[in-house]
Amino acid sequence: MGKEVIVNDNNFQEEVLNSNKPVLVDFWAAWCGPCKMIAPAIEEIAAEYQDKMKVCKCDVDANENISMKFEIRSIPTIIIFKDGKEVKRSTGALPKDRIVNMLSGLI
Repeated sequence: MGKEVIVNDNNFQEEVLNSNKPVLVDFWAAWCGPCKMIAPAIEEIAAEYQDKMKVCKCDVDANENISMKFEIRSIPTIIIFKDGKEVKRSTGALPKDRIVNMLSGLI
């Protein structure tokens, strides 16, 4: 099964912005109900697309610098990065098919 990479203020540059593959970052928090709702879908996407992209999780409470830099105001927020740049963003609990649709043309 694919595995999400836990990113933080210290490794975000290396794991996300310097990645040679597209990266989906799930900005979440432990107390967030909708974040828990989409977690299984994020895990499935990490497994299904592990050869084509990287899936990361970033705890907004523990990583305020990254959260501020990318203006995370509501969670869950999913941002897809390609070549070190944000290319797509979505906020709220989306079903798996909608998250996969965000990847269209990127992987």
